Amino acid sequence: MQAIQKVRHRRADVDGLEVFFREAGRPDQPAVLLLHGFPSSSHTFREVMPILADAAHVIAPDLPGFGMSSSPTVDTYDYTFENLSRTIGNLLDQLGIERFFVYLHDFGAPVGYHLATRGPTRIRGLIVQSGNAHDDGLGGQWDSARAYWADPTDAKRAELPEWLNFDGTREQYLAGLPEHLRALHAPESWHIDWARMSRPGNVDAQFALFTDYANHVARFDELAAYHRAHQPPALVLWGRHDAYFDVDEVLAYHRVLERMDAHIYDGGHLLLETHAAECARLMRAFVLDNA
Repeated sequence: MQAIQKVRHRRADVDGLEVFFREAGRPDQPAVLLLHGFPSSSHTFREVMPILADAAHVIAPDLPGFGMSSSPTVDTYDYTFENLSRTIGNLLDQLGIERFFVYLHDFGAPVGYHLATRGPTRIRGLIVQSGNAHDDGLGGQWDSARAYWADPTDAKRAELPEWLNFDGTREQYLAGLPEHLRALHAPESWHIDWARMSRPGNVDAQFALFTDYANHVARFDELAAYHRAHQPPALVLWGRHDAYFDVDEVLAYHRVLERMDAHIYDGGHLLLETHAAECARLMRAFVLDNA
């Protein structure tokens, strides 16, 4: 492996927060911003980055409150996706990154879409992996969440499933999977995630982001207008066993985007844990085709 393909592990001071990020490739290559979801971190991209690095300058940050980045309490940091996007945008400015492809996964999707709608000319293309932007992907499993968002009372909160604990963290990886796929998941991933979520005040931060996801859902019409107006090329990757975002979401992207390629795998919500090599090859080709 050439030295340039090796992943570097860096930290940056962004508005007083320590933001951890992984970097690979050369700065003169097309930039790819990899945005993770809940409950993971840039650790989820550990296997795809070396494959992308010979074609792209790859940046994978840990969002504030996740992974190795700072985890300020809710009274000192505004845990909204718009604010997370401003932190990541400031990191990109520090790194001198003007235009980029953006990988949208789970909670990373609203962060990336804030960047995209704020600066649509900066986006070279979208790589969507279980990143929701339409009602089609939000099936009945979201009914209790929608009820809470509409009426955020203690009674409605009590009706939500328990997910902000170790078992819920593990289920993000394993929910809905047949046994042959469960056996492919390395357990250290959810152990690492829960260790970082166990930092003081972090569960409150995660619940604040869950609450703010209602504002992302409320932006779906705005995101549809962004897709229609700007037509970013898109690569959509999905696990057919995803227990959180329905596969109907893939067709929702297809209906509006003119340059869209979709691949559905025998996998789950954290698709890169089982299909990193397959997805990385497609991502590399997508970057080369659209740079």
